[in-house]
Amino acid sequence: MKKWAWISVILISLVVVNPAWALNVERLEDFETQQFHEVLEQLQPVVDATKRQGTANTLTWNALYDPLSDSQRAFLDAFRALRAETLGATSHYFGELNSPPELVPIGPQQIIKDSVPTPLDPQYLPRPVFDAYQQMMDAMQRDTGKRLLVESGYRSPAYQLYLFLYYMPKHDYSIKETNRFVALPGYSEHGNPQRQAIDFINQEGINGEDHPEEFEALPEYPWLQQNANRFGFFLSYPRDNPTHTAFEPWHWHYEREWND
Repeated sequence: MKKWAWISVILISLVVVNPAWALNVERLEDFETQQFHEVLEQLQPVVDATKRQGTANTLTWNALYDPLSDSQRAFLDAFRALRAETLGATSHYFGELNSPPELVPIGPQQIIKDSVPTPLDPQYLPRPVFDAYQQMMDAMQRDTGKRLLVESGYRSPAYQLYLFLYYMPKHDYSIKETNRFVALPGYSEHGNPQRQAIDFINQEGINGEDHPEEFEALPEYPWLQQNANRFGFFLSYPRDNPTHTAFEPWHWHYEREWND
C-alpha cells in the first residue's frame, strides 16, 4: 500500500476511535450516527435489566461502560466532555456525586390511562425531598381531590447520559437541540440532591412531555403555582424563561435548606 494510503487509513481510524474532537453539536455526522446506534444497541440490554430490577435511576458509570468496546467508550467520553454552557441554553454545572445520597423509594405508583392501569418505573428521592413531596400531595388532595405522581426523581449521572442519548433521535441527532430538553450529566437538577428535581405526571398519565400545554391545562398546575413554594418546590423552567431551556410545567425542584 502506498504511503499516502496508509496515512489515510490512520487518519480515518483516529476519527472513528477518538471522536471527542469530531462531535458535530449541530447534528451528528453520518459516521457518528452509526457509532451512536451501535452504542445504544449495546446499552439497551443493560438499561432494560436495571429497569426490571428497579435500579435504572441509580445506574453506575461502570455498569454503563462495561459492555462497550474501547471506541464506544471513547464515544461516550466525547459526550461527557461536552460543556453544556457552550451549547446555547444557559446551564448550571452542579457537579457529579461519587455515590448517590440516601434515597427513599416512591411507590409503587400507577397511572390509569384509557381505563388501563399502568405501573410507573420505580423512582427515588432524598429523604427531605420525599417528605416535602408527601406533605404537598396531602395538601393538594385535601384541596382538589387529586395527587401528582413522580415520573422521574433522582437520576445518577450515568443514567442522565443514557437519557440524553436516548432522546437525541427525537431531536434529529442535534446535541444543541437535545440540550434544550434533556440536560447533560452534571447539569441536571435530577442528579443534584440539594436542588432535587421532580418530573410530575398526573393520575391519568398526562406529563406534558410532547405537549406542555396539556400539563399546563390540568387543575393540578395552577394549584402548584399557588401553593408549591410553601413546601419548598419551585418551577425550574417557566414559560419565556431567560435560560432558553424549553418550558417544562411538570419540572419542579426543591430548595429548602438541606440537612444531611
